[in-house]
Amino acid sequence: MAAAAMIVLGLAGGRAAWAQDRGSRAETRPTRNPLEGNAQAISNGAAMFRTRCAGCHGPDARGYLGPDLTGFWAAGGSDDRMFAIVRRGVPGTDMIGADPQRVLDKDIWQTLAYIRTLSAVPTSPPTGDAANGERLFRTNCTGCHRVDGRGGQLGPDLSRIGAARPRAGLAGKIRGSADFIRTGYEPVTLVTKEGERIRGVKKNEDEFSIQIMDARERLQGYLKTNLLEFTSDKQSLMPAYGADRLNDRDLDDLLRYLTSLRGTDSGQR
Repeated sequence: MAAAAMIVLGLAGGRAAWAQDRGSRAETRPTRNPLEGNAQAISNGAAMFRTRCAGCHGPDARGYLGPDLTGFWAAGGSDDRMFAIVRRGVPGTDMIGADPQRVLDKDIWQTLAYIRTLSAVPTSPPTGDAANGERLFRTNCTGCHRVDGRGGQLGPDLSRIGAARPRAGLAGKIRGSADFIRTGYEPVTLVTKEGERIRGVKKNEDEFSIQIMDARERLQGYLKTNLLEFTSDKQSLMPAYGADRLNDRDLDDLLRYLTSLRGTDSGQR
């Protein structure tokens, strides 16, 4: 019994020491990238970026579905902050955190070392009048989108859209040339056995039923056996704002406002 007790205590002590060591290593994580400028790390980071990040941020890190990363440091961002974003993700966006069991700290630092080499290329300063852009947003967009708790819910909440989408991607969405539709907002058309035709966005679906939010922002559930038709639409419910509806100057102002939306510090982890 005494021997067994000693083994149990030894294992417990070992686990405690391991946990303490993990905690101390997390607390002493460097605030500056220890691999910045390291040629091998940059090469490894380039490969990992292409595999894990380019699908959202573009092959040159200048943005696609996710934001442009090349101006992060020039805008005052720090290595430590960027590391935290990759490790923890960004609340309210499609950016999920990197699983510590699969992505080592070293992997993140190598990837950031690569991205940092891309930021040396100068970028054009932002243009547009954000104040006028906000007025345009309130007039044209709040019926479906909300910012900081104000607006509709048929489309995605845009309170952090500047941290989640690049300017070019937003422009394509507004003009109607981008075909990406965020999960949870896929457009559908339903026709009931009574002949009622309903358009909305899909919120949930299983083998027997579908739940949508209709154009009046009502959550509705339907049994598929009660539907004559159920179509997943290719065209978003959001109308395309061509130059006849939104001229280039107003588009520039609206984009300046949208790219400024990055949420509040209290919402960041």
